[in-house]
Amino acid sequence: MTLYTTDYLEYYLTLVGWIVNNGIWNILVASGMFALPFVAIVIHEWLRARAEGADEGNKGVLSSMRIENRVWVAILVIMFAGIPFIPVDLSTIKFDTTRSAQCQVSVPQPADTGWSNVYTTLNNQSALVPVWWFFMHAISKAVTGAAVAAIPCGTDLRQIRMDVDATRINDPVLAQEVADFVHDCYGPSRAKLFMDRPTLSDDQMNDVTWIGSSYFRSTSGFYDTYHSTTPRTAWPYDATRDAGLAQVDSGGGYPTCQQWWSDGNNGLRARLLAQVDPDLLSRIGHWAGFLSQNEVSDSVIRAVVSPQQQKMNQGAVYTDYGGQIDKTLPNVVTRGAGDLGMTVGSLGFFPAMDVVRQALPMVLSLLKMALVICIPLVLLFGTYELKALVAVSCVEFALFFVDFWFQLARWLDSTILDALYGWGFGANRPHTNFDPLIGLNNAFGDMLLNFVMATMFIVLPTFWCAALGWVGVRAGTAIQGLAAGTKDAQAAGSKGTGVALKAVK
Repeated sequence: MTLYTTDYLEYYLTLVGWIVNNGIWNILVASGMFALPFVAIVIHEWLRARAEGADEGNKGVLSSMRIENRVWVAILVIMFAGIPFIPVDLSTIKFDTTRSAQCQVSVPQPADTGWSNVYTTLNNQSALVPVWWFFMHAISKAVTGAAVAAIPCGTDLRQIRMDVDATRINDPVLAQEVADFVHDCYGPSRAKLFMDRPTLSDDQMNDVTWIGSSYFRSTSGFYDTYHSTTPRTAWPYDATRDAGLAQVDSGGGYPTCQQWWSDGNNGLRARLLAQVDPDLLSRIGHWAGFLSQNEVSDSVIRAVVSPQQQKMNQGAVYTDYGGQIDKTLPNVVTRGAGDLGMTVGSLGFFPAMDVVRQALPMVLSLLKMALVICIPLVLLFGTYELKALVAVSCVEFALFFVDFWFQLARWLDSTILDALYGWGFGANRPHTNFDPLIGLNNAFGDMLLNFVMATMFIVLPTFWCAALGWVGVRAGTAIQGLAAGTKDAQAAGSKGTGVALKAVK
């Protein structure tokens, strides 16, 4: 028999929780405290029978039958939910890769990482799990895994967007060379384009708005004509190409803009592409199957270097109840003020919620461990009643099933972006220009959608526990730990923007 876990922290804390659980149970047994509920059962049933009055027949027989029933129930609870029985160690706990394999994501096994050595700090202790809790762990994981498997696989576009936005030109020399290229090549080419006024298609109009424009590179009279005004050592002096230009001691020449941009590893494009994480490029390429790898690379480079990002369609993509159907001037002013407020608020809110989303699985794993540690004492104070056993079992299942709500929130967050910016809608999709920023610079309506989706990681688990409350299962207080456990991290994350602005000032 095997206990499955779905992340590394849970893999570690599951063993820790059951080792501490066993220690608490052993203390209760050694001190004799585990027997106190039996005394409480006898006293409670005797007082109950005595308080019922004299018209209930033989009080001794009645109380003894009730005591016998309660004692048998308590014995069964102790046997199946209290006494540690099934051994749990590294060979029992397994890291579940079913979902990652289903979505073609390679996840290293704990034995292939440093986690295998972490367990030596526990002196290789092996814990025991009561039969009932082993069953509850297994059934909770099975139901949660089946529910998660029902969610279609997809690319995490939100993370891609954040990674692209975080990519910067770290080499100051390269950044200066980009500025030189704009001055020597892109600027003159744009000026010539405006003077000649050629007829351009919509795609070409969009293409000429960045320095790596394929139109400028493929059309005669632009990048094949203009050249660097300063010598570049990567391109040796060529008497034919550089006739009339000064020779320098370094031997550097004056490459044409076409050479400067495209030449092998020396070209500006290749060196800019080296600033981007290769894994990020492969993830974008895997999702954007409608583009070639060169087009994907150009789009990412464009996002990194171009001061003028692609501007997407600002049409409404979902219904709302803001304003009136025909907006009046007060509606427009109100909307403008709201958009400004969202822009300012997003500076602190988005980093804060990103921190929360990273912290939630950690807090959930710790809550699961805390629940395991609490089980012996909860059963003791509940006098081994079936009611207490069922309540703890429901809370455990609720905690395990929160994993599904996290996965669903992440999937919704990503697929909404895919629906708006992906290829699936063909010519009718709302946003027609591929942009690796994926909505970062889009309309304020999408910013509002970002606000709403960010909160789903808290709202959906809370709604799940509220739904359990409809049938009498009070698991809401257990889930409150998610919000409380990430509150400080959220506050710290929201301060990052203020620190950055102070540094800029």
